[in-house]
Amino acid sequence: RSAASGNLDEFRSTLARSLGFVFLLTAPSSVGLAILGRSMIGAIYQGGRFDAYDTRQTAAALTCYALGLAGYAAIKVLAPAFYALGDSRTPTLVSLASIAINYALVAALVGKAGFGHRGLALSTAGVAVSGCAALLVLLRRRLAGIHGRDLASSAARIAAASAVMGGAIWASSHAIGLVLGAGRAAALADAAVSIPLGAVVFTLAGRLLRIAELDLALQTLPRRIRSLVERVLPC
Repeated sequence: RSAASGNLDEFRSTLARSLGFVFLLTAPSSVGLAILGRSMIGAIYQGGRFDAYDTRQTAAALTCYALGLAGYAAIKVLAPAFYALGDSRTPTLVSLASIAINYALVAALVGKAGFGHRGLALSTAGVAVSGCAALLVLLRRRLAGIHGRDLASSAARIAAASAVMGGAIWASSHAIGLVLGAGRAAALADAAVSIPLGAVVFTLAGRLLRIAELDLALQTLPRRIRSLVERVLPC
């Protein structure tokens, strides 16, 4: 709507806000998947022929995929932004370039470095991040800026809150592993305890850091849930 009406200021604001929400959702998710991936996979799949080795290998791939989560999601915002501006050529060219980048990364990570299936996952993540970066740079040039300072500030705050959350869930996961070992019961307990803990810690850290996107996200919750969150986390 903003592009059709020629309101580029509104277009920039909407785009920056959307990218901020993307990072709000994906940054803590990436950290959580990387740290708790083994427990989540073990809780769901481990048993029978799917043994502890399979869990570790699958978790390694998940960690590598998680590195590109923000890139995957941001492309879903950036590509339609070009389409809204009547430019389908740029996303297409970036997508074609991604094929060459993927080939080069697979050759380097799998063929040369010997990373195996982890190399395939890293290649996919690398393609997502590079494609996102290319679209972001090109769109920023086309629009003469997209509130980059505000977006960078939000990204830094979200990254800090995600790091705090990561430390908390790592400590929780490690403690549960010491007490219960590495079986499926431990994986279930870890997922049941560490995931809610991570959500609480991230929300508290985000409110302390005054992440604007987090406040807006909380406002979309049903009134009763939002009231409960504000009582528990008054910051």
